[in-house]
Amino acid sequence: MKIVILAGGGGTRLFPLSRANYPKQFLKLGGRLSLLAQTVTRFLPLAAAGDIIIVTNHDHLHHVKAELAACGASGAHIILEPVGRNTAPAAALATRYCCDELGAEKSELLLVAPSDHIVGQPDVFARTIRQAEALAAAGRIVTFGIKPDKPETGYGYIQAGAKTGDGFIVDSFKEKPDLATARQYLAAGNYYWNSGLFAFTIGTLIDELARYQPAVYAGIDRSYAEAFENFAAMPDISLDYAIAEKSDRVVTIPLDAAWSDIGSWDAIYDVLPKDAAGNVLQGDCLPIDCRDSLILGRSRLIAGIGLEDLLVVETDDVILVAQKGQSQKVKDLVAELKSRGRREAAEHTTVYRPWGRYTVLGEGPGYKLKKIVVNPGQRISLQLHYHRSEHWIVIGGTAKVTIGGNEQMIHENQSAFVPPSTKHRLENPGKVPLEMIEVQNGKYLEEDDIVRFDDIYGRA
Repeated sequence: MKIVILAGGGGTRLFPLSRANYPKQFLKLGGRLSLLAQTVTRFLPLAAAGDIIIVTNHDHLHHVKAELAACGASGAHIILEPVGRNTAPAAALATRYCCDELGAEKSELLLVAPSDHIVGQPDVFARTIRQAEALAAAGRIVTFGIKPDKPETGYGYIQAGAKTGDGFIVDSFKEKPDLATARQYLAAGNYYWNSGLFAFTIGTLIDELARYQPAVYAGIDRSYAEAFENFAAMPDISLDYAIAEKSDRVVTIPLDAAWSDIGSWDAIYDVLPKDAAGNVLQGDCLPIDCRDSLILGRSRLIAGIGLEDLLVVETDDVILVAQKGQSQKVKDLVAELKSRGRREAAEHTTVYRPWGRYTVLGEGPGYKLKKIVVNPGQRISLQLHYHRSEHWIVIGGTAKVTIGGNEQMIHENQSAFVPPSTKHRLENPGKVPLEMIEVQNGKYLEEDDIVRFDDIYGRA
């Protein structure tokens, strides 16, 4: 069995926590592990880490590596998509990788899963996946349906037909319905939420791609290296549209476990624990006479008086306030921010890098103030800036600093100055995180004023 986990999405529906540079799959919601790490952990009873393939992109590589290490699955494989091409090309590329790089046979079971869902009852989940093996071995495409407990308008639906083995033949797939239609589906009893999880043999996927998606099939009907090189030419299409809604081989198996794709703040409210007044509270919150509301605080006190059916989410640079039932419109808010060129649409004030992270503490005309954390044994690239100088002050740990041709060690309460147009590098040779304050001065202080000459992370 090979497990393909799709982790390249940019997620906007959980803004302001989720942003283009730090999407939903890396958030820690309802546990100490991120959603991606929780997904990997769910599959470890079914497959070794070496049989798990994560499909992501270059921007998220260091996040994926960190999450795999956090859940003890550093042996998993990582495929970096050259460009985003939706779930069908991603699954197809991973299939070619399994065949060419991992020696998988066409008869081997392949599971394709999202990276950002919450699933409870891991024993039930594993047992249901095992039920799919016989149907998949018989040439079926297996989907996993969630029995609805309410008329949900935010999910697609699967209409189940006649019984076959442990599942049902799929009569049709339904788009996200309006409320009246969702109520009809719930009353009918044979409609399931589409979990986005698929199981089939490698051979079945290849056959169905050849039958229904010749442009995708042509992209992988060659070596993995060639498929990777030509990935950008594949159409942007999901597995649902590409195959599942066209094929006559599709069946669904009910997944009788707690599940949510947590695709909105309303969904987050549904899955998190509540107090006696129905409030979800995280962070430094002080509610007075508040009911059935979600208040998530991160960096300051959030005080609410008389709130009812509201969603309040705070980060250090954005406060989102929405009526419950309206959170699907958050993606419209993000689109508006992008159209205005707002930085908040893409990144937090804390930005993660392969070597650690930095947080913008303040900025104004001609200056920017950052806190930089370099992890033990890591170092930034050898670089220079044409338009700014940098003043570094160590507040924790030890720094090895290269400025021009000179190397020196600087310790707590010591500092170093980097003039403009001077090659420099910062390294943490110690055993504890290196923490520094960086003061930038200049007329242009954006991140694209970086010229890299040498970089252990391949960014030069």
